[in-house]
Amino acid sequence: MNKVAVDTNIRVYLHDESNSSKTDKAKDIIQHFPVIPAQVISEYLNVLKRILKVPKLRLIEHCIILIEGCEIVNINHSILEQSRNLITRYDFQLFDSIIVASALAANCNILYSEDLQHNQLIENRLTIINPFI
Repeated sequence: MNKVAVDTNIRVYLHDESNSSKTDKAKDIIQHFPVIPAQVISEYLNVLKRILKVPKLRLIEHCIILIEGCEIVNINHSILEQSRNLITRYDFQLFDSIIVASALAANCNILYSEDLQHNQLIENRLTIINPFI
């Protein structure tokens, strides 16, 4: 069975009223309680506050509901070390490296992301999948 993690864009598409196919796909992924890197939560809150102008309290309440039942991976020393290694090896952007390192730390074998290279295999155990292709 696949253990999956999600990147920020998957969660943001839950709110995209302009693209129902992406919203539907994001809902399908989220309903299976994916692993969520703490970095994704921070980015998600920032995007919704900035772009959608969601009030702070409503935003936090909504986020609490969306992460219920999901495994949250906190940033720690070993994830930052792994992030450094991923930047060196794959030239990931800073926050992407933290998300990928978190998915690896949680022993995920799939990371759903629209921003990273589709079908890229990381460390011979984590595959990046763009679910919108």
